[in-house]
Amino acid sequence: MESLLEISFITTWLAASLRLTGPLLLAAIGELYSERAGVLNVGIEGTILFGALASYLIAIWTGNPWAGVAAAAIIGVAVNAFLAWMYVVIKASQVVVGIIFNVLAMGAASYAFRTLMGDIPRIETAPMLPEISVPGLSRIPLIGPSFFEQSIMFYLTLAIAVGSGILLYRTRFGLNLRAVGENPKAAAAAGVNVVRMRVLGVLAFGLGGGLAGAYFVLVQIGLFRDTIVQGRGFIALGIVILARWNPYLAILAAFGFAAMDALPLSLQLLDLGIPSQLLVALPYLLTVLAVSGVFGRSRNPASLMVPYHADR
Repeated sequence: MESLLEISFITTWLAASLRLTGPLLLAAIGELYSERAGVLNVGIEGTILFGALASYLIAIWTGNPWAGVAAAAIIGVAVNAFLAWMYVVIKASQVVVGIIFNVLAMGAASYAFRTLMGDIPRIETAPMLPEISVPGLSRIPLIGPSFFEQSIMFYLTLAIAVGSGILLYRTRFGLNLRAVGENPKAAAAAGVNVVRMRVLGVLAFGLGGGLAGAYFVLVQIGLFRDTIVQGRGFIALGIVILARWNPYLAILAAFGFAAMDALPLSLQLLDLGIPSQLLVALPYLLTVLAVSGVFGRSRNPASLMVPYHADR
């Protein structure tokens, strides 16, 4: 009986961890683009929330989850066009603007949801994205059902992460993006448009953050709630730091954070008597440790949070 419980625990934990990895990884990859360009985008929570709202509304109105994904991507890029203007053109404080944006996003999303759905919104589940069972691999004992029977969005997320690594390290665009985050003056002297690259970095974050919101709704719960993000945007910031601003390492870091997030529910099968409050706090504690440098000091892009002035 104990062995059956242990097997059930492992399979449940792995499956839940992988399901939770997707949105964290999408948000982290988007933030990675922004920070590589020299912009700390703290508006990650608000972007995810807007993406979740847009994906839910469009999915239930059209009956098509892919329309919801597209809507989340569009709204994510749109709201971050405003943030890019504030960060890069106006050169406002990136931390202050990001925090204020998150607060405004919570109010705006809640108001829009209740206005469009009614004061007491009816409970209507959005159509979910399909799951894919990889032939042969899904039958591997223990890990097969967990790793190879996931939503199509999970595999697309992995492809985005790997593709981002190739884009950042193997293309001229990636070289230019990293250059403006390290030494914008030198990049400008080499003919790189620093303002454009930084704006593109923020917009790339908007795309990742919006898709993360769609992942929460169209893969995990099928519903929209004001509290759907629950601080996971800041966990994505910890993932970026822990991964050393590397998309490949971000995959492992996101899985590690997701595993900590999935642990409380899975441990219920073993009935170990550990306080649930302690387990729920694990991913946030891990975020604090990652940001504080406990897992090793990491060198952030040299010009992160440093406004670029072409005339100085």
